Amino acid sequence: MDQHIAYLSIGSNKGDKKKNLEKAILLLKDHDKMDVLAVSSFYQTQPQNFTDQDWFVNAALKISTVFDPADLMAELKNLETRLDKTGKVFRFGPRVIDLDIIYYDDVALKTDMLEIPHPRMHERCFVLIPMCDIAGTKIHPVFKKTPAQLLKNMEKQEAQEVILLDEEA
Repeated sequence: MDQHIAYLSIGSNKGDKKKNLEKAILLLKDHDKMDVLAVSSFYQTQPQNFTDQDWFVNAALKISTVFDPADLMAELKNLETRLDKTGKVFRFGPRVIDLDIIYYDDVALKTDMLEIPHPRMHERCFVLIPMCDIAGTKIHPVFKKTPAQLLKNMEKQEAQEVILLDEEA
């Protein structure tokens, strides 16, 4: 079976946020159809869209997988459900864990259920800053820019606050 490289965004803003990310990463590492190749630093990030909620802890992951994009997304949603039985109450609301596909190989894909690269990644510091840690030279297949270049474009606008999480926290 062919191996594919995917980059994921992972976040939590309910409960022990750092521990939630660590649990999700462990489940991905233990998965027989995925290997975690790299993990960014963890960052505290202010919420977007619905701002009346607790700050998030976010990171980015590089994985290899045999899953195609749709099956990978389905598996990530299954993992979210395993870690958060109640799920998020509404879109952009608080959640124990959130996993999104940012890149999948160099694929540009849009279906009713999935869009790769992630359609809002270039607007989100909480995605771009961790991506710079592990994929600073990865070229966006549509915009033809690196995460650092996309981040620089954002800084010209109003950037969200992103703080490196103290490793001891």
